[in-house]
Amino acid sequence: MSDKEIDQVTGVETTGHEWDGIKELNNPLPRWWLWTFYGSIVFAIGYTVAFPAWPMISSATTGVLGYSSRANLDAELVAAKVAQGDLVTKIVDTPVAEILANEDLARFARAGGKSIFKVYCSQCHGTGATGSVGYPNLNDDEWVWGGNIEQIYATISHGARSPTDPETHYNVMPNFGADGMLAAEEIDLLAKQVASLSGIEGGAASPEGNQLFADNCAACHSGGGEGMPDAGGPSLNDQIWLYEGTLAGIKAQIERPRHGVMPAWQPRLGESAVKQLAVYVHGLGGGQ
Repeated sequence: MSDKEIDQVTGVETTGHEWDGIKELNNPLPRWWLWTFYGSIVFAIGYTVAFPAWPMISSATTGVLGYSSRANLDAELVAAKVAQGDLVTKIVDTPVAEILANEDLARFARAGGKSIFKVYCSQCHGTGATGSVGYPNLNDDEWVWGGNIEQIYATISHGARSPTDPETHYNVMPNFGADGMLAAEEIDLLAKQVASLSGIEGGAASPEGNQLFADNCAACHSGGGEGMPDAGGPSLNDQIWLYEGTLAGIKAQIERPRHGVMPAWQPRLGESAVKQLAVYVHGLGGGQ
């Protein structure tokens, strides 16, 4: 006869263990669970024998199968380069405008440019190249430094205000307010004049504001605010704004303008990658 105690509530035999008046029921694990557990142990031992597993001082156990993820990756990279054939070399040797006319090169460049964009450009311009405050949208037809393929290529190659490239795009908007070039009343009139060019709420054209615009802004933004890509002066007569398209935002930019910086990518990525990026960005929809 068993001397084990039977729990009155569940009718299950107890193990004889008790903690603070709580008794442990003798409910063994199901057989299938135990065999699964034992099988996992056997599998783990076999895995560590067959594959790299145990860390050593300067390496790891190699496993009897000799598997190496790094060797597989190296083989895949070699295969990818072979598959690319001489397309990369052709892209380097072909003027960027002529790449667009070559269907095979253009298709290869767009695919490569898309991958490169995700790695190096999406952090600022977004994964969909829609931009954000201070970072241009690359899908529209508003281009600060020009949107044809050669201009896009030059911008990517040399950047904008890049301190490392002597050929970088460079311009600086004066601090009209911070440096005392314009009085507060003049800045207010000028901001309203600029806002009126694109119908922004609070905008109001006036003879005084028009004259201030002609004297201080037209040289870079043109007389009607159409913009001047050669000077890096953005358009002011549409609804596309790099920072803030409000009267307050325009006034802040006149008083103390913000200036973005884009790296010069040519030295870092090389000729082929820059051309692929140029073709991809040009094809997003806003390329001229």
